[in-house]
Amino acid sequence: MRRREFITLVSAAIAAWPPVSRAQSTERKRVAVLITLPADDRRGQTFVAAFIERLQQLGWNDGRNAQIETRWAAADGERIRTYATELAALAPDVVLATGAVTVGPLLSAIPSIPVVFVIVPDPVGAGFVASLARPGGNATGFLMFEYAIGAKWLELLKEIAPRITRAAVIRDPTNPAGTGQWGAIQVAAPSFGVELSPVNVRSPGEIEGTLADFARKPNGGLIVTASALAASHRELIIALAARYKLPAVYYEYNFAAGGGLFSYGPDFADQYRAAAGYVDRILKGEKPADLPVQAPTKYELVLNLKSAKALGLTVPPSLLARADQVIE
Repeated sequence: MRRREFITLVSAAIAAWPPVSRAQSTERKRVAVLITLPADDRRGQTFVAAFIERLQQLGWNDGRNAQIETRWAAADGERIRTYATELAALAPDVVLATGAVTVGPLLSAIPSIPVVFVIVPDPVGAGFVASLARPGGNATGFLMFEYAIGAKWLELLKEIAPRITRAAVIRDPTNPAGTGQWGAIQVAAPSFGVELSPVNVRSPGEIEGTLADFARKPNGGLIVTASALAASHRELIIALAARYKLPAVYYEYNFAAGGGLFSYGPDFADQYRAAAGYVDRILKGEKPADLPVQAPTKYELVLNLKSAKALGLTVPPSLLARADQVIE
């Protein structure tokens, strides 16, 4: 009798489990990831690894109760659209989208599937959400930064290289975020006594030719604004800045780690970890419409002293003291 009573109690307990808990133990949730970088990009690999690691900490393990499908678009618009359609056919439970250029195609291809985005400068202006506090649709996520950061880039560049009177600004003219960042730098430039020259990033040849012309005059510097194309051409941009002796500020850590002079911007890996938290909440039943878009909380100033020495620059002690990381 005891054995029968025990089996009856266990059966009753299993039947009483919440539906979500049972689903997690018996069904794999499909999570799609569409990232703008090439598959061999170490920066992108670090970000996706941070996302997957955080998902695991939250109880979602690839191959056990989750299936993660990752597509690497290499900043190619046609490839982004193709992958968006391909992922739509897989009917994922939620999609992680990197950058504004991936979110639009995804929302068009899979309007009924939740999208969590990272590194998006202006989701309201792009029409992805109704407002930051109340997204109201099927997408939510994390701001890249506010455009005012452009003034900070120029301020830091003048602090490390006071002789600069001219600055080339690398931007993506086809991306509204590129226009926003350019506008913020333009507003700040007169107060720093700096003349600006835009450099479009549509092709490697265009970047190289424009910077070669710019570098013919003295007292020049370089500001690299955020875009998928700038990330794809990272090594070329760093090499050109070194070749033409241009002090340069970059929007993201990996430029400084790869030999650039210095970077100031959000910790993007931290955004991927935070995005995993939103994915977890959506998989457990919450709606993107109810999850507010969040701004970055962690910014990093990274200095490369080897590059500073090669440019003949002495980094001010005040700047060294504020640096989150110094690369020797």
